[in-house]
Amino acid sequence: MAPIAHPNPPTSPATGPLYRAWVLFILVVVYTFNFVDRVIVGILAEPIKRDLSLTDTQLGLMSGAAFALFYTCLGIPIARLADRTSRTWIMTAALAVWSGFTALCGQALTFTQLLLARVGVGVGEAGGVAPAFSLISDYFPPAQRARALAVFSFGVPIGSGLGMLFGGLVASAVDWRVAFLSVGLGGLVLAPILRLTVREPARGALDAQGAAPALPTAPPARDSIVDVCRALARTPSFFLLAFGASSASIVGYGLLFWMPSFFMRSHGLTLAETAWFVGLGTLVFGIAGIWLGGWAGDRFGARRRAAYAIVPGVMLVAMVPFLAAAVLVPSTVAAFVLFSVPMTLNASWTGPVYSAIQHLVAPRMRATASAIFLFLINLIGIGGGTLFVGALSDALAPRFGADALRYSILVATGFYFVSGVLFAAASRRLHAEWHGRERLTPGVPAPSRRHAGSR
Repeated sequence: MAPIAHPNPPTSPATGPLYRAWVLFILVVVYTFNFVDRVIVGILAEPIKRDLSLTDTQLGLMSGAAFALFYTCLGIPIARLADRTSRTWIMTAALAVWSGFTALCGQALTFTQLLLARVGVGVGEAGGVAPAFSLISDYFPPAQRARALAVFSFGVPIGSGLGMLFGGLVASAVDWRVAFLSVGLGGLVLAPILRLTVREPARGALDAQGAAPALPTAPPARDSIVDVCRALARTPSFFLLAFGASSASIVGYGLLFWMPSFFMRSHGLTLAETAWFVGLGTLVFGIAGIWLGGWAGDRFGARRRAAYAIVPGVMLVAMVPFLAAAVLVPSTVAAFVLFSVPMTLNASWTGPVYSAIQHLVAPRMRATASAIFLFLINLIGIGGGTLFVGALSDALAPRFGADALRYSILVATGFYFVSGVLFAAASRRLHAEWHGRERLTPGVPAPSRRHAGSR
């Protein structure tokens, strides 16, 4: 079977720090739009609920399960394509598709129409993340990857914060339909910039020490999906990390969507006040937490690879008391102060865990392995988190009224303890299952960075 030609041939990633910084910047901006379009529906939930006469369960279904089903199912075949052909072309097309459907969300007149538009957003976003992980891993050497992936993950709090802030202010000044239309058109403008300025790097060139790097024109080695699954089946730490991240995502995505409604219902804030309150908090504290997680992952992971799982596990469990208190305290100011801790640590796991995932498989399998990882965490996290919190809120409403959402979020915080247990279990296996090096016995420290810079 003839190899699939690259629309833009891969080039050496050794293009200088300024160009690598530009690539990372553009990918962060794309990821920002990914999350703006994904979470803007949370700040718009109350006006949408009022205008379309929806229940919390319908809101959770529309924002979570319907989006996640197509987002996760299409992610793996798209990533398979990304492992064989141009990742930049795939991301450009994905950005254009999800942005177009985001704009269409603003035209919905019924629940069904909005549901289908959100499905379209999920279809597009399926090609926006796994190829980016693979690109970053081919632009940055192993010793810098946790920090580079942490910087890429800044798109989560930046997109979440800006989505809430921009969406809330536009909806307050005009209406929720204009908010959807504006961010959708912005993504369509970004798509050609991505395509024209980000080059396709050679795969795995920065991982090989003492081996000849792949020729720029050489076709990539091609593993079947069965080959990738077999490799992952021999790597239990991959699934422990995936299910640990999935448990964290149930709470994380639940909070992203329902926190604005919580402040409006339980604390009486207006839409604009909530946009400033939650949007800026998510933006500022989220960036700090993701950088902290990435820095700690690289810092401690250089000495002991188990740290890539221990660091996020400790951070997630540590924030549970603060989150529980933030949900229960009656004072709005106290709630915001307490929420600053979970806003900081909520996504701190991303840099270390994403970096570990990239090192558990061969370079040519990274996009597919990342897609399988994202399939699990998003199907469970996005699909289950918002729907779980919304359905539980509806179930508790007859007893607790407007405060039902408060107690629904409180119940969901228990999933962080599950994450802590799973990350602890993964930490015991990372030494032995790291790819591209001699197998280590669990508990034996990794070589120093001076001798293991490429591992």
